[in-house]
Amino acid sequence: MRGGHRWLAILALAGVIAVLGGFTIQRALRPSTLLIEGPHDSISADGFSTTNFKIRAANGRDLRGLQVTVDDPYRAAVETVIVRDGVATVTLRAGVMSGEAVLQASAPGLETSKTKFQAALDASDSVGDGTPDFLRLHDAADRAAFRRWFTFLAEGQYFAKPVASDVDDCAALLRYSYREALRRHDSTWLKEMVLPAPPTGGEIRQYQYPHTPLGAALFRVRDGSFAAGDLNDGAFAQFADAMTLWRRNSYFVGRDVSRARPGDLLFFRQEGHDLPFHAMIFLGPSQNDGGAEPRVVYHTGPMGKSAGEVRRPTLAQLLDFPDPRWRPVPSNPSFLGVYRWNILRGPN
Repeated sequence: MRGGHRWLAILALAGVIAVLGGFTIQRALRPSTLLIEGPHDSISADGFSTTNFKIRAANGRDLRGLQVTVDDPYRAAVETVIVRDGVATVTLRAGVMSGEAVLQASAPGLETSKTKFQAALDASDSVGDGTPDFLRLHDAADRAAFRRWFTFLAEGQYFAKPVASDVDDCAALLRYSYREALRRHDSTWLKEMVLPAPPTGGEIRQYQYPHTPLGAALFRVRDGSFAAGDLNDGAFAQFADAMTLWRRNSYFVGRDVSRARPGDLLFFRQEGHDLPFHAMIFLGPSQNDGGAEPRVVYHTGPMGKSAGEVRRPTLAQLLDFPDPRWRPVPSNPSFLGVYRWNILRGPN
């Protein structure tokens, strides 16, 4: 009996050792955790600021195959991921939408990790013109992309048969081209558009309409500098007439048309008309027919019983227009001058 008890004790001890060994092996084989470290738990949703996160494996293993994503690209986007000596430096570029976002990191053989951070509304208006800084295109490449898309789409309405259903006067052509230039130009968008040529405008990275704190209400319709309360108090709207686009959404460049760049606006005021304000878009050389001569494009608005039409004269033809009130020259008191969209304020 005494020998039997001894063997039972030995077997029990062996079982305990086996269980402990199993737990040790299981723990050793369990994937290591990815550790995410950030300097702040919030970023400014200004559309251009960057912040860095550090990622490493808890057990020090390499980060081969590391994937880093943000659940909402309108709050922040992964700009770069650089791995060096087992540590990844992830640079995030801020979007313009506020709210909570989640950064997720995963790699083969490592447990996926997540961390939350806040994107805080940027309500600044550094110019004081009523346009929030989050709408201004801070990057020169974004401004160039906007100009290409804006002029391409406006000129495209000259070739469209029929024109877009909501393009019925000069201001409508501006609103349409502005709005569509700021969209994401993916395959779904392309299927809905009738374009005269394949677009080559590149993409605006800072934001895509309507994914901004203002939603679809792109145009300033009330005087004053921007404040956070303007997001919901009617200061912005989807509709704006030519006077409003001139007065509250663009800024003066000069009365010499030689200063105009593609995408700039030529405004006129013809006293005695029911709708005295009129706008034209300076295209520069055509993106559609390959011509080198600078052109403008505009919608005439209703003409008698006609719905009017989109016209695309050369700048030389406009400067020699039969009615001198429509010539964009300093001596013409009806010519208000060359204007540029507020969102294009910048060094370029």
